[in-house]
Amino acid sequence: MLVAGPNLTIDRTLAIGELRPGEVLRFDRVVVTPGGKGLNVARAARALGHPALLVSLLPGHTGRAAAALIAEEGIELSGVPSGGELRSTAIVQERGGRTTVFNEPGPVVDERRWADYENAVRGRLTGRSVLVCSGSVPPGAPPDAYGRLTAIAHEAGARSIVDAAGETLLRALDATPDLVTPNLAEAEGSLGLGSAGAAVESGDDARPRALAAAEALLRQGARAAVVTADAAGAAVAAEDETEWIAAPRVAEVRNPIGAGDVLLSALAGALERGEGLLDATRAGVAAAAASVESPTAGELDPARARVLAASMARGG
Repeated sequence: MLVAGPNLTIDRTLAIGELRPGEVLRFDRVVVTPGGKGLNVARAARALGHPALLVSLLPGHTGRAAAALIAEEGIELSGVPSGGELRSTAIVQERGGRTTVFNEPGPVVDERRWADYENAVRGRLTGRSVLVCSGSVPPGAPPDAYGRLTAIAHEAGARSIVDAAGETLLRALDATPDLVTPNLAEAEGSLGLGSAGAAVESGDDARPRALAAAEALLRQGARAAVVTADAAGAAVAAEDETEWIAAPRVAEVRNPIGAGDVLLSALAGALERGEGLLDATRAGVAAAAASVESPTAGELDPARARVLAASMARGG
């Protein structure tokens, strides 16, 4: 699996009793790790026994420091040096269970640096690859950044999966990606079907909304779509099948951040092994459910994922 995750970050996961805007606050604990959706995908793939190569931009001194931390995790990284310094993300976890994420945009890249990045992806692709384009792109990247990477994948005979939002997702659809995997808010916001907010609700209307969004993504150009709806499950749409996959019940939600990245990783790995889209999505939903029981974003216990997958097979 080749993961295009250009916009790395340094994650600072901060625990506090209550987030009170306007006050001076002290956190109970802080965990600092390299992050970004693409890295989460590669990290989950490694945990699931399906190692991936991550291709990222590495801005400045902090980019090199993040690369060293990524290497310590045993994740293979192909880094493209760029200007500026790496962005940071603050993930604030309150004792009551609420999580707030503060995302920086990342340093600006120019067309020449983006071309360098595309060449790094092109040089690693083979006809057996699945290219996963995951997360935001840095300021200055072309509007059709993931569409261009999708075209590069198709030229190499590889399959492409895009997990993005907004214009990045819409412009990728013009290149006919093999699969897109936004969450419900991202899909509806990009398509003009609803709010463009980041929150994803799993209420009673999640299933029909997700199915409608997945079908709309096909009409816009995707060959297949999986639209996730938080704890409710995921809608799957392809030319010959449309199905809802309900998520399994979990013991405790400790950190929901990165669950979508874990789902994408498990799904892509299953596709690369030759599984069909529905079975691959079930594996992804089970892995995502296992990941929310972990205190650290994007981490999971593969054994727990297998238990949850078995419960889904039994209808539990």
